[in-house]
Amino acid sequence: MKNFIKKIPDIAAYFFILLFCYAAISKLTDFENFQVQIAQSPLLTAFAGFTSYGVIILEIIIVFLLLIPRLKLIGLYASLGLMTAFTIYIYLILNYSDFVPCSCGGILEKMGWTEHLFFNIGCVLMAGFSIWLMKYYLHDEQNEKDRNRRSVFLQNAGMILLVCSVSSAVVIALFFSSEHIIKKENNFTRRFQPHPVYNEKAIDLGSNTFYFAGNSTDSIFLGNREAPLIMATILPDFKVPDIDTLTLNDYRYPFKNVELNIIYPYYSLADGTVPILYEGVFPNKRANKTDIGSLYFSKIKMTGPHHYIIKTTLAANREGALGVLNSITGVSQLNTSILEKQIDGLFDTDGDFRVETARKRMIYTYYYRNEYITTDLQLKSKTTGHTIDTIRKAQIHLKDMAAGSRKMTAPPLEVNQMQAVHSSTLFNISKLRGRYESKNRWKEAEVIDVYDYESKTYQFSFYIYHHDNQKIRDMLLTKSHLYILSGNQLIRYQRR
Repeated sequence: MKNFIKKIPDIAAYFFILLFCYAAISKLTDFENFQVQIAQSPLLTAFAGFTSYGVIILEIIIVFLLLIPRLKLIGLYASLGLMTAFTIYIYLILNYSDFVPCSCGGILEKMGWTEHLFFNIGCVLMAGFSIWLMKYYLHDEQNEKDRNRRSVFLQNAGMILLVCSVSSAVVIALFFSSEHIIKKENNFTRRFQPHPVYNEKAIDLGSNTFYFAGNSTDSIFLGNREAPLIMATILPDFKVPDIDTLTLNDYRYPFKNVELNIIYPYYSLADGTVPILYEGVFPNKRANKTDIGSLYFSKIKMTGPHHYIIKTTLAANREGALGVLNSITGVSQLNTSILEKQIDGLFDTDGDFRVETARKRMIYTYYYRNEYITTDLQLKSKTTGHTIDTIRKAQIHLKDMAAGSRKMTAPPLEVNQMQAVHSSTLFNISKLRGRYESKNRWKEAEVIDVYDYESKTYQFSFYIYHHDNQKIRDMLLTKSHLYILSGNQLIRYQRR
């Protein structure tokens, strides 16, 4: 029996040689996928490049240490340290991660995360016991006194605890550093959360000209680009939409692109090329004209009854600006300090904005740089947040024309495409592929990055796959659902 016990360190060494050989070879044969898996780790996202190489190199070094008899003890210490690191990693995944990712593949692909945890604990115990046996019996064979053997035991126990503590500390430090980088100083490595939306349902609208005009909880209102007085209502049961036709008290004006805005029961119709608003209150479907002087705008959002935020172009310098409008008084106030000029003040400040009426916030997201702005509905207070990509300055090329106008000489690099807001959550469709992301998947899906705009932190990302090869053209967010317009379809996803 004593002879068998003495062989346990050799058995453990052979076990770790096989384990680490297989693990290293598996990672090398599918290295790209391994890097992607590391990048999707909720704990190590920011260090995916370093970690993917470091783990493989360390596993190979440990194998060579275990193969050399005089270095076997060092190899067992290294095995103990690495398996402790893996164990702490899984413990953090199960207890402190925002979500639990899919289990890894290879020889342990049938195990769940809990089974992995117990397997790794077993490996840690085996490595620690083998180290103790090697040192303990080595001194026994040298006929050391019991007192000295006890001293050796305590020394080895202390060394084992030190190795475990250092390994644990390294993983915990990486975890907190990665959390900080991924949420504050992201090096453009996305964290994909599995299935944040589910239970997909779709309605065929029979047209691809509908857009989101507003909502009342999960009653959704749609406007129509080609028939601007048509309004579709989808009730929470998510069945065939109810179609209504709005009317005006004055049809004389040559509108080009009328947009419907609804904050139930209030609604408005506006174009921007004509300084006129039509306003109404449901259930009355007749909208009355409101003269707003000589105010022209490119975008408008209702923030409350008779109150709006607009985006316009200043006549003096041809730069973009945001403003507020009170349709009762006809008074508008422009704030030229909200949008920040980088190049020309017009193209480089181009973007879109959403209104969160419950929190009384406006969120403006630039198209061509990694930045969004949050203000109150009077455009007085302002905070700035950043999307996770690295494009801090708009990459646009402009040319001044002889007639005095300015045009782009090349297609701009689009960073952010479309947004939806509910409460403090911002959904942003990004146009830039991050590190370790599949090119093929980007051809099949849109990436939605999720932020908390109040704390200015990145949360996670997820894919929305194209329907019938149609990309997303509008989206709306509620407390319980994400709504997507794609092609002729209105698609609803349940939020977790």
